[in-house]
Amino acid sequence: MQRPPLRQAKSIDNVFNSAYWHLSQQDYTISEIRRKLERKTENIEWIEKVLAYLLEHSYLKSDLEFTIRYCEYAFSNEIGKGAILRKLKLRGVSSSDIETAIEQVIDQQDIDFDELATSRLLSRFMTFDGISKEKVYTQMTTQGFTRPQIDQALSQHPARDSLRSKMAIKAEKAELATEIIKLYRKGKGQTLILNELKQRLIDVTEFEETLYQLELAGDIDFYQSCKDQLAKKSFDLSDYKDKSKAYTYLARKGFTSDEIKETMSPEQP
Repeated sequence: MQRPPLRQAKSIDNVFNSAYWHLSQQDYTISEIRRKLERKTENIEWIEKVLAYLLEHSYLKSDLEFTIRYCEYAFSNEIGKGAILRKLKLRGVSSSDIETAIEQVIDQQDIDFDELATSRLLSRFMTFDGISKEKVYTQMTTQGFTRPQIDQALSQHPARDSLRSKMAIKAEKAELATEIIKLYRKGKGQTLILNELKQRLIDVTEFEETLYQLELAGDIDFYQSCKDQLAKKSFDLSDYKDKSKAYTYLARKGFTSDEIKETMSPEQP
């Protein structure tokens, strides 16, 4: 929804009043308060006079002073350098003022970012129940910490061994027989199915036994599946090169040599 236009200033006093009101709500950078005044008037001379007066009489902080205060507050709230840089740039502060302020506060407060990241991680995540490794990294990165700082913080966390990836969490919930059937229905052989399950970190300890039970129940038949996959292609099995290509194709699909040989034997239709 578009904001309604502000009532335009008829005098410089109106511009002063607008500036005083905004600054009574919170601190702003010079760039931010300038943008607010530009919505109030198109008279650039009035805006510049108001800004100069506000700075001279300390109603408005210089960007460097504002940034120093901002850094002090951010570090005390366990915000990393990256987030401070990002947020202050969005607020119109120059890179030089940001770097100067950050270095000054780091020196004054003897900031150790590894310790800051460790403290932040512990205060936000007492345990890692229900949260993935990716989410922890995303949240910590958003708060301004680098990957090495996050790695160091995680190495100090008492629950570090319980932190798992999204894939590992999903794999733990997976039911082996169901996952095998899903891949089987996509025309994949048992070798390829096993490899894909391993890549997805699914426990395959009972893989052979599960295959056996599924075959007994008639839920899977790799010999028939191998034939079905070959039937989708137009290989000429009487031609040596085509027959070799067909064998390679079925092997890549994960079928065993016995399944492929039976499928390609002359007595097969």
